[in-house]
Amino acid sequence: MTTRQGINQAKSEAFAEQMLSILNSAALSLMLSIGHKTRLFDTMTGLAPSTSDQIAQAAGLNERYVREWLGAMVTGRIVVYDAVRGIYRLPAEHAAWLTHAAGPNNLAFQQQYIVLLASVQDEVVECFSKGGGVPYSSFPQFQQLMAEDSAQIEDVSLVQTTLPLIPGLMERFQAGIDVADIGCGSGHAINVMAQAFPNSRFVGYDFSEEGIATAQAEAKRLGLINARFEVQDVSRLDTPNNYDLITAFDTIHDQARPTQVLKAIERALRPQGIFLMVDIAASSHLDENMDHPLAPFLYTISCNHCMTVSLALNGEGLGTVWGEQKACQMLNEVGFTQLEVKHVEGDIFNNYYIAFKSG
Repeated sequence: MTTRQGINQAKSEAFAEQMLSILNSAALSLMLSIGHKTRLFDTMTGLAPSTSDQIAQAAGLNERYVREWLGAMVTGRIVVYDAVRGIYRLPAEHAAWLTHAAGPNNLAFQQQYIVLLASVQDEVVECFSKGGGVPYSSFPQFQQLMAEDSAQIEDVSLVQTTLPLIPGLMERFQAGIDVADIGCGSGHAINVMAQAFPNSRFVGYDFSEEGIATAQAEAKRLGLINARFEVQDVSRLDTPNNYDLITAFDTIHDQARPTQVLKAIERALRPQGIFLMVDIAASSHLDENMDHPLAPFLYTISCNHCMTVSLALNGEGLGTVWGEQKACQMLNEVGFTQLEVKHVEGDIFNNYYIAFKSG
């Protein structure tokens, strides 16, 4: 029914329901993050249906807090509650997406990004008025979070799935090639590759001293002699014709000067060298992202981290959702005219760009 003001009352009420759903989902995001950090999901997976006191004891936590957390989980349809017996159960179908054992499928882990981004909202809001961006230093936990996130994926798929996307690459690794990783963060990808391919030589570059220190410590712990790491502004990388393969895992869109970084990568490759860029799977056109299952999440991450960190350095501010069309255009413009975009079944986050240097 349409009111005198021209408002469709049914549509208005439906939108109100949508907003209430968003409010509840946002609240659940905070509680899911707590469930991950306290390992409550892991605890409940190992228990028979239990009371709040039994769950708290098993987890070594305060019962009153656990009971209130369970209230959110039950009303959010995540945990099942038997009111007659006063017991709680985490269905196995839900645990498959919530526990540490789920690895890359652990969606409770992803909720931590929302909590982290909320902590800088006032700084982002100020940028809406004055421009500029929020510096990387305002995200003290971001690198640790990204390192944990990346490790979950790299441990199960880097050597087994990602690298074999490039025909003949595994044989070249075995024979021995020179490899660099751009924006290596805590260096786990380099260390995974260095451990798998002892005949090849690996270097990781990142501007974060903290990340490089973590990478070096892991390499030392693993006894790797074919992996090294350098603190480096990758937009100023000057290593012409040094590498057979260069990788960049979800880092190019974060760069302040991505065009310069891509130019430096193209120069650093030897003739017939390969650039493997793993980056967000999305379109560069907003209207084509309407059915993307993660679109609101990706634009939110962009506005509150990826884009603003770049703009804080007077950068290009590409943002998380720079998209496949823009990525291909930029790769072509710096000289990568032979380019393939591949996908991995089950990975809705990433595109896999394989670019070959001519010559």
